[in-house]
Amino acid sequence: MRLKTTIDLFEYWNRLRGQDLAPLRSQVEPTDLRQILSSVFLLETSDTGRVAFRLAGTRICDLFGRDLGGAPFSELWAHGNDDIEHTAAGVMTHAIPALLNATGFTAAGHRACFEIILLPIRRDDGECDKLLGAIAPAAAVSWLEVVPLQFLALDRSRLLHERLGGDEEPNDTEFDDQHTLYARPPSIADTMRRVMSSLFVEADSPGVPVRHNRLRA
Repeated sequence: MRLKTTIDLFEYWNRLRGQDLAPLRSQVEPTDLRQILSSVFLLETSDTGRVAFRLAGTRICDLFGRDLGGAPFSELWAHGNDDIEHTAAGVMTHAIPALLNATGFTAAGHRACFEIILLPIRRDDGECDKLLGAIAPAAAVSWLEVVPLQFLALDRSRLLHERLGGDEEPNDTEFDDQHTLYARPPSIADTMRRVMSSLFVEADSPGVPVRHNRLRA
């Protein structure tokens, strides 16, 4: 981790959990995160079995130009994506946080690098059924939050074993046979097809007002 937003959220999560694998949802207080709250999100498994946004900070909604409440997490990513879905599910199943490095693309050809952290949250019976996370740009650029991102492409991902005090080296390639951590990086051709497809869809769609799904207790 290199960015203050992801570091601050990880350290907060780590303090809350103490000796447990993950903190309880009831322990997480939005007021404790007020300095970074606009970049924080909460994911959960929806009724359809998809990992989806329960809450998304206003800055995240601004990045994508729309309200993300209820949207599948994989919808933001190139190749739509079983790999991203498996990664998020694996973080919940194994209660091990993960860090993703990604590049965001716009239809106009802009790109920016992001750090995204996924942190498991447990319910009262001990099962981890939610993910607390944050997305932070690696550098401040003038067009961010003005020109919306079309999608994210995964550059690298890793488990954060070493930050949990474990003695074993992490296996960066997979959680287990069913949960691959790395997603296939998109080729230039794949990326351009995704951008062009988005442009055609937007040309046929009426404009809609953007709403922000604010995090709250």
